[in-house]
Amino acid sequence: MIPEIVIPDAVLNWTSAVLLISGAFFSLVAGVGLLVLPDLLTRIHAAAKPQVLGLMLMLLGLAVEWRAWVWVPVLVLAWMVQMVTGPVASHLVGRTAYRTKHAKRELLVRDDLRDFGRHLSTGEGEQPR
Repeated sequence: MIPEIVIPDAVLNWTSAVLLISGAFFSLVAGVGLLVLPDLLTRIHAAAKPQVLGLMLMLLGLAVEWRAWVWVPVLVLAWMVQMVTGPVASHLVGRTAYRTKHAKRELLVRDDLRDFGRHLSTGEGEQPR
């Protein structure tokens, strides 16, 4: 027989509080980054990275607080959808900003998209690698 591990409610309450506050902090950092950072590409980075971690911590905090296994698949699904859509949306906004010349190209350390699309206008077969 496997012994059942009983965790006191106070430990679970403190754990969920720390997770929820940490998640809220990372989401706040993402929001502040959107306001403070100088250009579009760094703002996109600030919106995508800490926000996903903040959501994960908040969902873990909810799972601990609710103490019901039935909610875990729903919370995991919500986190997975965010993991897929958040960075992809940020990537698309960044490429659109670059193509429409809204990104400050002089601030880029490395410009991998500079030669992208040149093969279309010159009639070459493959795009450069």
